[in-house]
Amino acid sequence: MEVHQGTGHAADTLVREYLLLGLRFDRLIEGFVDAYTGDPALRRQVGDEPPPDPRALAARARTLRAEIAGSDLSAPRRRFLEAHLVALECSGRKLAGEQVPFVEEVEAYFQVHIAPGDTDLYRQAHAELEQLLPGGGPLAERLAAFRKRDQVPPERLEAAVHALSSALRDRVRQQYPLPPEETVEYQVVSDKPWSGFNYYLGGFRSRVAINADLGHRMSNLPHLVAHESYPGHHTEHCRKEAGLVTVQAQEEQTIFLVNTPQCLMAEGLADLGLHAVVGAGWGPWTAEIMADLGLRMEGELAERLEQALVKLLTVRQDAALLLHDRGADPDEVAAYLQRWLLVDERRARQMLRFLSDPLWRAYTTTYVEGYRLLSAWLAARPAGVSLAERYQRLLDEPLVPEVVREELAADTAAPSSLEPGSRNAPTRG
Repeated sequence: MEVHQGTGHAADTLVREYLLLGLRFDRLIEGFVDAYTGDPALRRQVGDEPPPDPRALAARARTLRAEIAGSDLSAPRRRFLEAHLVALECSGRKLAGEQVPFVEEVEAYFQVHIAPGDTDLYRQAHAELEQLLPGGGPLAERLAAFRKRDQVPPERLEAAVHALSSALRDRVRQQYPLPPEETVEYQVVSDKPWSGFNYYLGGFRSRVAINADLGHRMSNLPHLVAHESYPGHHTEHCRKEAGLVTVQAQEEQTIFLVNTPQCLMAEGLADLGLHAVVGAGWGPWTAEIMADLGLRMEGELAERLEQALVKLLTVRQDAALLLHDRGADPDEVAAYLQRWLLVDERRARQMLRFLSDPLWRAYTTTYVEGYRLLSAWLAARPAGVSLAERYQRLLDEPLVPEVVREELAADTAAPSSLEPGSRNAPTRG
């Protein structure tokens, strides 16, 4: 009989208390539990309790963290739980009304220290875009004209999503086996602060909501579908449920909590999904799929534009710092987003809505720092390790940012051919 380290009574009790703690946070902020596929009796127990005191939740997180050292958990599980209990303690403090400096808050949640980006790099990106989009008029107008040409007609959005999902699913299943019963249901929604959201339902099923309000571009849609489904959130949930939960009995993986290191890892791997399974040439690849739907996409240009736009990755994090760390006026923050991201006021205000949401205000860091950390880690993989093998570790292991940074510092292999992509609006989920 196979015995898994860290499944003794002490570990089981500690993990059960961790799950209860996470579920109790959801009583204070709806949506704090992004997904829960564990014992439904625990959710019922928490639902029958009085609303919790956030100070008590913070104290409980501290107590559980102190108990980890004496548990029989394996080292990776200890590090995972320690990191998440630090994040939950900070959430409890915030919900209790404590004034936590924004940079400290972000570091407690996601194990990263953030700082403003380099505006010289932003200027360099603008110069590259000038070369790619020649002509008269302001650069922002030329980029807007390209994006208008790139729009998916609203009546074709669902068909385009399904076509891309099918093509990506075929590729993913060849590299990362999935349970035969896994499935994703897509829904088009409106009036949300995000562009897409994965609701993992358990049993290898997801519901993915696509926000139609933002308008979707052909060049962004494959990133969105890869992010939410294949090989992003849906794929990660399925593989962790099949492996860590079902085989290894790591019940802590049955809950996914907002504003924890789990989120930075998940968003980073999801944002890199298209480049991990399609890679260079994704633009023409997408254009062929769109052509089958009667849509014309400038695939090569879209891919080259993305390579320039990735230099603007940290602009949204700058905006969060301006808003929450420096107390800038929202109008000033919206103007900053318009200037550097070359977006119109409507799109800037949509980004500001996400940055201002009480639950999501720190979340932009997961896209920015998650992408930067994991793209560097994938590129620095050891000799003889393929990109698919390295990426599979993100899907299968309970890694946290601190562990990834330690491995990255130790890696000496030559960079891979991974080409990073860009994000102009939060996908979340």
